[in-house]
Amino acid sequence: MIYQEIPIRVEGSADYARLETYILDTPHDRLLKIQKRPMIIICPGGGYEMTSYREGEPVAMHFLSRGYHVCVLRYSVAPSCFPTQVLEVGQAMKIIHEHAREWSVDVDKIVVQGASAGGHLAASYGIFWNQEFMSSKLQAKAEELRPKGIMLSYPVITSDPRYAHMGSFENLLGDKLSQCADAMSLEKQVTKTMPSCFMWHTATDATVPVENSLLMAMALRKVNVPVELHIFPEGEHGLSLANSLVEREDGSGVQEECAQWIDLADAWIDKLCGV
Repeated sequence: MIYQEIPIRVEGSADYARLETYILDTPHDRLLKIQKRPMIIICPGGGYEMTSYREGEPVAMHFLSRGYHVCVLRYSVAPSCFPTQVLEVGQAMKIIHEHAREWSVDVDKIVVQGASAGGHLAASYGIFWNQEFMSSKLQAKAEELRPKGIMLSYPVITSDPRYAHMGSFENLLGDKLSQCADAMSLEKQVTKTMPSCFMWHTATDATVPVENSLLMAMALRKVNVPVELHIFPEGEHGLSLANSLVEREDGSGVQEECAQWIDLADAWIDKLCGV
């Protein structure tokens, strides 16, 4: 495996923004049937004020074990504001295309995964990837930026004050909050160009209410975008893998019945991409 950190620089990027790449060895001497692998871009959560370790490398290690290349995007957070973060996902996509031959990446099978605020970012990318501001600012063709699928763990979606995690929107939009919050309420922005989507949430999430995922699923259904949604009856916010690998020092962060989400995600992504 090759591990490399690549700086990410778009308009508004912080100096720490980077792509942490985990590239599996893929020999081309026909010892393996696999010649090219799908890639998963992971966007950890953190309320757009930090990026979580628990929702980054541990998740990456799981997908590596399944035969996927993986990268963790340490995107810019507050005071960097929209659209910097979604442009950084696009820049990551460009980097993957540029290294596709070297890394043996199947560029038609790139999935963007995100948790919590990182889920908002991943979903934003799924919505905005083909908009003109993305192509022009990144100097890329829309097809080069197309994701195959979007995978969301307990995502921030709506700015509706009844269900919103307002801290995420405040950090993402800064002094543009009042004028842009509605535009960044993603259930209102979904179109038929959104790729297939996998989502999971818990009914008892007290930080990002489950209505965020429900609203997104209904919006996807309205435009006939394939969606798979799993709601677990119990579990706190920020579970990541929900198993002992991501248990916090105080014993929280584990919910045994929720840990099966990753198996469900494996089945979904294997059907969508397949190694």
